Amino acid sequence: MQLSTVQKSLLTQLADGRFHSGAALARDLALSRTAIWSLVHELGDLGLDVNAIPGKGYRLGQPMELLDRDAIVSALNARARAALPLLELHDCIDSTSTRLGALAREGADCGSVCIAEAQTGGRGRIGRNWLSPFAGSLCLSLLWHFDDASSLTGLSLAVGVATVRALSACGVHGVGLKWPNDLLWNDRKLGGILLEVSGEAHGRHAAVIGIGLNVQISQQTGMCIDQAWTDLRTVAAGPPPGRNRLAATLLNELVDLLQSYPDTGLAAYLDQWNALHCMRGRRVVLHQGSVSVRGEVIGIDPLGLLILRLENGEQKAFASGDVRVRLDAG
Repeated sequence: MQLSTVQKSLLTQLADGRFHSGAALARDLALSRTAIWSLVHELGDLGLDVNAIPGKGYRLGQPMELLDRDAIVSALNARARAALPLLELHDCIDSTSTRLGALAREGADCGSVCIAEAQTGGRGRIGRNWLSPFAGSLCLSLLWHFDDASSLTGLSLAVGVATVRALSACGVHGVGLKWPNDLLWNDRKLGGILLEVSGEAHGRHAAVIGIGLNVQISQQTGMCIDQAWTDLRTVAAGPPPGRNRLAATLLNELVDLLQSYPDTGLAAYLDQWNALHCMRGRRVVLHQGSVSVRGEVIGIDPLGLLILRLENGEQKAFASGDVRVRLDAG
């Protein structure tokens, strides 16, 4: 779904979070005040919080930065700009990763990017949904081709390190990693990573890297999230980084990572990943199907497996797969 031209024009006017009178909006958009009133209700139907106050006008419940292709491209470094031939921006889509998966099957170029204001079918691990309110998250996916499947070992973990680096470059510090693909701040989920790989003709493999980051989540939306969460508006030292700057910084980091990864592998990121691991040294319960295992987190090994010290003192490695890790409250 795409916003209509007039819907987007009105949203652009309201994006600063200030009050705008119906008369001024009608004049600026060359519409009647009745049409403005109708458009405001349409934006509300999209899940946007638009306040209407008699005598003051209309405003969004909170300011927002809309995605802007020129702003993203201008913030890319030369290396990333040369490596990213396609940048799709969507108002609303089922999933940016689903879109790139479809493009990969049609022969899309390596470095194709899809970003959306909102997703209706965003996915996490093990079939979970990823909630993405309009302009409240960064929903970004990147397609990359690999000639050798062995080059993909540990890639999603390395992407976690690259994402923390991008956040740090944008002034967001204190973000940690939880195996295998969560980004946490004070044990609250800030974002997640999902890597989906498919085979292609000529033996190549297409990796779709999906990254979701909470930017500004309303309390009403947060009530629908089934775990402790936070957003960049809460954790940033000052104003949260703009989504366009954040998208470009993240793409710069990802291109650096992906171009060198077949040569360096996870080894180049292993120490930093372990240093960022929020669960290291803590007792957890690992759920694998109907089996639960308790132990202390040691870290990850060179293959990206999670190493636990079990209650009997034995160290054991676990692959991600259908595995959930929770802090041991017992």
